[in-house]
Amino acid sequence: MTTALSSTLELPGGVRIPQVGLGVFEVPSAEAQAVVEQALEVGYRHIDTAAAYVNEEGVGAAVRASGLPRDELFVTSKLRNGDQGYDSTLRAYDDTCARLGLEALDLYLIHWPNPAAGLWQDSWRALQTLRRQGRVRAVGVSNFLVEHLEEIVPRADELPPEELPAVNQIEVHPTYQQPDVVAWCREHGVTVEAYSPLGRGADLEHPTVTTIADELGVTPAQIVLRWHLDKGHVVIPKTVSAERMRLNATLADITLSPAQLTDLDRLDSGARTGNDPRTFSLSQIR
Repeated sequence: MTTALSSTLELPGGVRIPQVGLGVFEVPSAEAQAVVEQALEVGYRHIDTAAAYVNEEGVGAAVRASGLPRDELFVTSKLRNGDQGYDSTLRAYDDTCARLGLEALDLYLIHWPNPAAGLWQDSWRALQTLRRQGRVRAVGVSNFLVEHLEEIVPRADELPPEELPAVNQIEVHPTYQQPDVVAWCREHGVTVEAYSPLGRGADLEHPTVTTIADELGVTPAQIVLRWHLDKGHVVIPKTVSAERMRLNATLADITLSPAQLTDLDRLDSGARTGNDPRTFSLSQIR
């Protein structure tokens, strides 16, 4: 049976990323195993974690306990700010794989540009080394604004696709759409992956969202996530609820009209809910 959980997008090099994944930000490691096991039972095949979330061990335990073939799963983690730098990035990647109990990741991201440290360019060189050596299937960035993207890959128009970030994972949702970043990514073939895709819940209360949800007889969360899929985003909503996981699997059954999509597009207020990539420098998020 085809569900939203089986829909994929192609990254450079032929790597396919499931368009709907599970984010585990703020899920304690002791609880992460049970949450991820439940998601895998529902049908999720894309799990997104990070060294800074301090729950890679729990995620890895769930992957092993699932008994699923490794090639059926897509696992992402991220380089924390405190590990940036060329040699330290290579060590950090090995440490992440060890905590997850995996030989290699499907996607590895620089979590934040952290301009104060001035090391993201060295970290990017290390990620490219890992990719060229076949130690990771795809590499990318997270929370990178246009100014950071243009510095990390100058002359992007002249580079082959595999030399650019495969993914830029950013905060994006109807009330915060980052059109300049999204446009740059689309122009250069970089897949946009949305974290906090529901605006940390705030977008679910917007009258436009609730009206469309009522019209279609679905939840506000389903409306917002369907909007993301129609935009071509990868989405990684965080939930510990099995019922919400099952609802996310039904997004393929929802159709937004052009008018409804336009109404949702008009909600952009330019107000972010998370940290500012120009200044955020903490090594651990929790």
